[in-house]
Amino acid sequence: MPGPSYVFAPPATPSLPIIGRPERFPVNRIFCVGRNYHAHAVEMGRPVDKATMQPFYFTKSPSALIESGATVPYPAGTANYHYEMELVVAIGAHGFRLAEADAQRMIFGYAAGLDMTRRDLQLVARDQGRPWDLGKDFEKSAVSSPILPVGDLGSLDRGAIKLQVNGETRQSADLAQLIWNIRELLADLSQFYHLEPGDLIYTGTPEGVGPIKSGDCICGHIDRVGEVALTVGPAE
Repeated sequence: MPGPSYVFAPPATPSLPIIGRPERFPVNRIFCVGRNYHAHAVEMGRPVDKATMQPFYFTKSPSALIESGATVPYPAGTANYHYEMELVVAIGAHGFRLAEADAQRMIFGYAAGLDMTRRDLQLVARDQGRPWDLGKDFEKSAVSSPILPVGDLGSLDRGAIKLQVNGETRQSADLAQLIWNIRELLADLSQFYHLEPGDLIYTGTPEGVGPIKSGDCICGHIDRVGEVALTVGPAE
């Protein structure tokens, strides 16, 4: 029986290369964790008390995904374009209402990512109690390195995470400083969503976020995971 016909060709499935494998990783959804390092929460003016608070999330459209090494235009509508260096967790199994002890089986691999942000638009939305979409979910705002299969990396509880702009270090921290670690995040997020193969979770950024301009080159590194790079081109 023939399949459905469309009035125009559907967009291709966003995907990422996988280190050591010929197949690509098809991306289903992109979840991002807000304020998951104490020092970053403080620099954003919103300190976090883990004892009384829970993780919170926002999303980016899969179409926002772009591979490491790209050159992107300075985005429209902003005068305060920021980088945020993050560990990305790639999900490879189905899971719902997970216990922390079951979270490890969900992990397909890891990547180094950049959550690019129109900070001025995000802060206006935040202060007015509106959604963050204009500040966070825009074209080419979710940058990712190739995915490294989990192998013997486990839950990756520690490891240096760094970012440089034009060779100058701007962010430097350790994954051990995550407020909610990977197991805790997967268990919590799965209370609200059926996690599925192809989901990506950007786990939060350390302190040191800041603005960039056309011509800047960004390079981020996570120990044992890889590197991510981005060049900012002229505004469209």
